[in-house]
Amino acid sequence: MKISGNTILITGGGSGIGRALAEGLHAKGNKIVIAGRREAVLDAVTAANPGMESMLLDIQDEADIAAFARQAVARFPNLNAVINNAGIMKPENVPAADNLAIAEETIATNLLGPIRLTTALLPHLLKQPHATVLTVSSGLAFVPLAATPTYSATKAAIHSWSIGLREQLKNTSVEVIEIAPPYVQTELLGPHQAVDPAAMPLADFTNEVMTILETQPEAAEIIVERCKPLRFAEATGSFAQVFAGLNAQHG
Repeated sequence: MKISGNTILITGGGSGIGRALAEGLHAKGNKIVIAGRREAVLDAVTAANPGMESMLLDIQDEADIAAFARQAVARFPNLNAVINNAGIMKPENVPAADNLAIAEETIATNLLGPIRLTTALLPHLLKQPHATVLTVSSGLAFVPLAATPTYSATKAAIHSWSIGLREQLKNTSVEVIEIAPPYVQTELLGPHQAVDPAAMPLADFTNEVMTILETQPEAAEIIVERCKPLRFAEATGSFAQVFAGLNAQHG
């Protein structure tokens, strides 16, 4: 992926990793369009970043995604990249049987949302000389957190889907890049996460991702150093140890 000169749509761009990537890519000379459900939050981000634009999107709503994609292409005919960043992460107590609603909401947001949006935008992206679909999985795609089983499962699915999509698009102008964050200081699990010293500072994560994108334009996966123990746990034979440590820390 070239680091500048793109028109990039970023879902969940109003906060956390989405906003950080939006601002980082905006500074590199890309046209950035952030999307999300909270208009006031989106407005605050665009006000702080002149030239950035926003669109409302309910990533859980199939009909809204279809309409949104049509509007995005009409408003931004040079759109050539999408970052499927929007996601939710909620603990589930499966034995207490309070998990089903959370599981269904998580699957709709984290898995069906990116699949639906990418599918809707793909006919347009395939017409571009160079285009990119970026997915955001997680270190938990490779070593799951037991407290958030459906979140971990959706991220594992996104990883697998990214590989399949990349293979199907290998002879086209569209490349597929997967970004797998570690535990980062955002509010994904609540305000406490944003100040948790065990989490990677958001600015550090963003800077490392931007550096990889800029210096390794052919990279299919963006794995920061902090995430490598999770990403390669199975390959290094350390899965059981890493799984136990992760779940002891966050149990």
